Amino acid sequence: MTWLEPVQLTGAAVTLIPLGINHVEPLKAAVMDGELWKLWFANVPSCDQMEDYVMRAVESSAKGNVAFAVRLNSTHKIAGTTRFYNVDEINRRPMLGYTWYANSVCRTRVNTECKLLLLQYAFEEKNAIAVEFRTHYFNQVSRTAIERLGAKQDGILRSHQMMRDGSIRDTVIYSILGHEWPAVKSNLTSKLIAYDRGED
Repeated sequence: MTWLEPVQLTGAAVTLIPLGINHVEPLKAAVMDGELWKLWFANVPSCDQMEDYVMRAVESSAKGNVAFAVRLNSTHKIAGTTRFYNVDEINRRPMLGYTWYANSVCRTRVNTECKLLLLQYAFEEKNAIAVEFRTHYFNQVSRTAIERLGAKQDGILRSHQMMRDGSIRDTVIYSILGHEWPAVKSNLTSKLIAYDRGED
């Protein structure tokens, strides 16, 4: 048994379901909402790439890298995906990423609630020492979202990865440490309350 398990995580607005091949078609519909694969700084699959993308994620789950489909509780539609990856079981340190959503749910409570569910699982049920986030230096939307969670920047890996367009990515690394989780949890909870009140 791996340290992180393919569990279902349920919140008020979303349910995170272990990713399966049955999610390929719903994810194709989700990625069409905003044509997210056209963003040069993001690694989002196109419809043609979706089956391979999901298959690889499912295969990787056997190594403890748990991927989820994000289902909206109100409509039961799949709105995107997210996952724990590069999981360091010995040091209880997973990375959290490969996150993308249909454009229609961006700037809603969906991402905040997903991160609350995932971080709560990692820190409170699995006693994670830290959870790490990585993103492209030029992906300001992602960087802002990570910083709004309460994660702190650890540094930048320069010329870290080759992108599919041939450019070289500088990767920004963030993390949340175990002792920081209570404050981060309070921050996320307050944001969800603000969403419910229509304040955010």
